[in-house]
Amino acid sequence: MTRDEAFALLSQHVKTPNLIKHMLATEALMRGLARKFGEDEEKWGIAGLLHDIDYDETKDPKEHSLKGAEILKAAGVDPEICQAVKVHNPAHGIAPVTKMDKALLTGETYTGFLVACALVQPDKKISSVSVDSAMKKLGSKSFAAGADREIMKQCEPLLGMKVEELMGICLKEMQGISNELGL
Repeated sequence: MTRDEAFALLSQHVKTPNLIKHMLATEALMRGLARKFGEDEEKWGIAGLLHDIDYDETKDPKEHSLKGAEILKAAGVDPEICQAVKVHNPAHGIAPVTKMDKALLTGETYTGFLVACALVQPDKKISSVSVDSAMKKLGSKSFAAGADREIMKQCEPLLGMKVEELMGICLKEMQGISNELGL
């Protein structure tokens, strides 16, 4: 599946603008992580782009990502991507196996956290966010309370990366697509 085909599939299922932006941010992050780990950037990017494909259509959070993996499988998407999409919802308790599974599970939460960091800046721009400022906010449990810090910290045992490093990669990649994100 090409990136254009993946975006067309996404457009059939996702209508919420902020969700699309989250998926674009996760695509950018996954591409950056693929570069870091010497993995297939296109494949990892598509996994990030499609990871929440069922979110608008799933009423029960326990179905989220399971339905998404089914949609992707029916569309002929690479099985490794389908697996990573299924695993990324920690509610299912499916252990991540591949590096892609681990990156998507731990990384996608960073995108929402960094959006929150940008929105409290006077100019509301991601370019005004630094890793240091984001790390300070990470220590405040009341800031972006929906960002699961325990999942974010899993990058250390699962990917062998410090939180600061993953935060930096995510921030750089999101800054690179700031216009698409409206930030």
